[in-house]
Amino acid sequence: MRHLAIVIFLLGMGFFSINAQYYQQLNNFGGIDWTAQVVRATGIGAPNPNLPPGAQRASAIEAAKVVALRNILQIVKGVYVNSETTVENMMLASDVIRTKVEGVVRNYRVVDIRYVSTGDVEVDVEVPLAAFYEIFLNVSPQPGATAAPDVCPLCGQPWPEGKPYPRNYPVPSAPRGTPSPAARPGVVYSGLIIDARGLGVRPALAPKVVDEMGNEVYGTGNVSREYAVQVGVVGYEKDINRARTNERVADNPMVVKALRAAGPNRTDVVIRNADAQVIRQAAQNLNFLEQCKVMIILD
Repeated sequence: MRHLAIVIFLLGMGFFSINAQYYQQLNNFGGIDWTAQVVRATGIGAPNPNLPPGAQRASAIEAAKVVALRNILQIVKGVYVNSETTVENMMLASDVIRTKVEGVVRNYRVVDIRYVSTGDVEVDVEVPLAAFYEIFLNVSPQPGATAAPDVCPLCGQPWPEGKPYPRNYPVPSAPRGTPSPAARPGVVYSGLIIDARGLGVRPALAPKVVDEMGNEVYGTGNVSREYAVQVGVVGYEKDINRARTNERVADNPMVVKALRAAGPNRTDVVIRNADAQVIRQAAQNLNFLEQCKVMIILD
């Protein structure tokens, strides 16, 4: 049943990716379609004039593939893994990761070939992001990196070591005049949409959602690796109305407004404590976080 649920979820994701796409252009030759969950690049090749005329087109295609491989590897290196590092940083830090990434990129798929009147050939290639989730969702923290300590949600001081941390802590009342949270206690939600427009948030393979105290509300620690590898930790969109009808979060998603971007790479989002509390309470009874039914709206 679990595998069947994933298949149904993926079919729905595929249908909506046709109509709504969040595309991140990373250089002149390609970028990432975060909705379709693929990295795409184009290579241009010229025919070899030293070959017989009948072999020149084939040589141009092969030359374009070599360029496309170089371009897509360059794009992949610029992808943010999380708020602290990029794929390139991780490749430099680990020969094992470098070898895995280069292996994935070499297994690109050719999706289109175009012949130009000059004799040049353009080749479009793509690599699924799922291949990189396989690599990076198991990455341990970098040497010297430590998890942010829990803090008291009321006073902001470090939580006493050895005492159980109250994950479902009561949130203090918002100051007078503060808008009510979009999330409503007691409502059954099918997913989570975070509106982060206007905050400069950037897409990443493994972003986090944190509360105002920096405590994690959603991230790789909440998800099923099976779902995360197939569909990604989060989905990205530009249009909130399209996101509401996306199979990833439909039929009744909780919608909250992000306060700001977080982390050096600005890939994490901060939400209000009140919204974080409702999400935690809802997650106790539902598995929408485990199934990666989370979308972030970006500019």
